[in-house]
Amino acid sequence: MQEDDDFSLFKSAVKGVKPITHARAETGKPRDNREQIAKRRANAQVSVEQVRIDGLSDQFVIDVGAEDELYWARPGVQDAQMRKLKAGQIPFEGSLDLHGLSVERAREQLWDFIAEASKYEIRCVRVTHGKAARLDGKRPLIKSHVNTWLRQHPQVLGFASCTPRHGGAGAVYVMLKRTMLEGRDE
Repeated sequence: MQEDDDFSLFKSAVKGVKPITHARAETGKPRDNREQIAKRRANAQVSVEQVRIDGLSDQFVIDVGAEDELYWARPGVQDAQMRKLKAGQIPFEGSLDLHGLSVERAREQLWDFIAEASKYEIRCVRVTHGKAARLDGKRPLIKSHVNTWLRQHPQVLGFASCTPRHGGAGAVYVMLKRTMLEGRDE
């Protein structure tokens, strides 16, 4: 009995449906254009090559407050050098301002800036990250990321918040490794 019920239900469900007259499906897509495929492959390769790997992670960002002073030194860096850095007694030879940038753009600029400074054997630079408290009440985004990234960068020996005349809690002095000049830092 149930088979008859199932069949009659099926029959009523497909009532008015016309059978397919041909065996090929029409997808509506044009045939493959070999030039277009080659161009897409080339563009895909370019995109992959543009991905930057800089060693700076956002996995665990250390949140800091707008007025928090930043301070960090790599193990083995002399306390006297860090005291001089914090007091602004080591002159900085370059400065980078990250105000108003997205986190990704700030990371790229910071990485490139430190690479350039290291290339020229610069001892100390200043990075202005700002200290803007966000509208949602959370901690400053760029400042927190800079605090995390500088700890990860292999060329950074230490950093400390600037004196008020150089930006205070909105900027840091960054001490970099030097390898070729006399008085090696390592």
